[in-house]
Amino acid sequence: MRRLRTFLLSNFEPIWAVVQKVPFLSRSINRFIIDTAVTASRNRPHPFSTRSSYTSWASLTDRRYFGRHLAAPKRRDALPDKAEVVKLFERPAEGGRVCPKSTLLFPVFAQYLTDGFLRTDMEARERTTSNHEIDLSPLYGRTAEQTDVLRQRDETPGRKGRLKSQELNGEEYPPYLYEEDGSTIRDCFRDSDGNAILDPLLGGDKIKGKGFERQIFAVGGDRANATPMVSMLNTLLLREHNRLAGQLEKRNRGWDDEQVFQTARNILIAIYIKIVIEEYINHISSTCFKLTADPKVAWRASWNRPNWMTVEFALLYRWHPLVPDRVAWAGESVPSEEMVLDNRYLTAAGLEAGFRYVSAEEAMALTLFNTPGFLREVECRAIGQGRDLQVDTYNSYRDAMSIPTVTSFDQMTGDPEKREALKRVYGTPDAVEFYTGLFAEDVNPNTPMPTLIGAMVALDAFSQALTNPLLSEHVFNETTFTAWGMEQIETTHRLSDLVLRNVPTSDFPDRAEAIRMTRKDWRRSWVPF
Repeated sequence: MRRLRTFLLSNFEPIWAVVQKVPFLSRSINRFIIDTAVTASRNRPHPFSTRSSYTSWASLTDRRYFGRHLAAPKRRDALPDKAEVVKLFERPAEGGRVCPKSTLLFPVFAQYLTDGFLRTDMEARERTTSNHEIDLSPLYGRTAEQTDVLRQRDETPGRKGRLKSQELNGEEYPPYLYEEDGSTIRDCFRDSDGNAILDPLLGGDKIKGKGFERQIFAVGGDRANATPMVSMLNTLLLREHNRLAGQLEKRNRGWDDEQVFQTARNILIAIYIKIVIEEYINHISSTCFKLTADPKVAWRASWNRPNWMTVEFALLYRWHPLVPDRVAWAGESVPSEEMVLDNRYLTAAGLEAGFRYVSAEEAMALTLFNTPGFLREVECRAIGQGRDLQVDTYNSYRDAMSIPTVTSFDQMTGDPEKREALKRVYGTPDAVEFYTGLFAEDVNPNTPMPTLIGAMVALDAFSQALTNPLLSEHVFNETTFTAWGMEQIETTHRLSDLVLRNVPTSDFPDRAEAIRMTRKDWRRSWVPF
């Protein structure tokens, strides 16, 4: 049945284009695809978490810990040396494999998205600092205190409801986090005792004393300055928030700063979730049918449960192989490693140019032997976290996702090099760890995803995005967003829509088509039954 469904949905594109124009059929198929993806495994709440190896009241309620799709196995066979496993990920010096479908904008968006809710506590890796929601915390902060220091807080007409910002080279960006000495956090981002309110910059020790020089921004997330490409997304959303606030104030003269801010925030989160499904998930999907972010799909669904991020989801989103060794930026070929924690690349080029650069750059393939050298240690930590938290085997998760388990390495990959390496390190498919197995599979046709990653991303993405409180039955309405706000949500489908609104003048032709997650030269492949 699964093969037949894949065959029908992945082929016959002209027929599906006609089906999408029939509202009743389109809504029904949209619901069917989403329901099928989410019900491939059991619904939340999960009976286990990383708090303990057994179910308890605390493990069911303490959201400082990750949930678990599967309990820790009662018995674990001896695992191969971690150094040997890391070698399975390393990209060869002569270069890696390119993804035939994705531009660099795809992994950039994935990083920004997941940095908002897949957050490991670095001092206790069984714990998470996540709010467990798609809430744009990289922009707004995780806590009310963080949100408060990022806000303009101005009742002056024409300034209500805005986030703090500054102008650089004629464009709007977040304010700087550091004073000119490069290491002292500005007073406006400290509490009355002088303590920093925003989360410490992840990797900040690597640029100690250079925070001002590298134009590190004051933002809601500790990873939102990770690269100029991630800052680019955060900056776009900051501009869109302030644009929404300005328009809401004009249309609602009696509103104070608080109501303008909160309503703009509501609208932007709903817009963002639409883009997650209608651009990002559609890019991942191999089907001809284009999914829509219809909140009604979840209103009566059996899987509509409060979000709780799982350790498996946190591990499977380590998409380091997608990162190229070098990026073509402003006419130069820049090593990716040099762009880490340096927003000067963004401010010098400008927001729209940045989007065009990443949309013209090919992403790499999501597979073994493809992680760039500078991310080797990150892979090592991911493997270690999976082991420390006793995540079950790769085959166990295929079974949990209603995917047949594999009995030979030939069923995982057609690549002789990967097969031989896996056999040397693990011996048998049943011994393959979850994290390694995710990337050992071949990438499927018409998607940048291997099978298990694609299935688990679909399950968690739909069940976490469409269950957002703002999309719930009695909240998703004009009372929450205003009639104008609902119009903004309904007419937004892609990141390019936001760029067109927030970079009003441009020297670039074909602006909308130039900003894309899918390569211009990608063509759909026929999927055999």
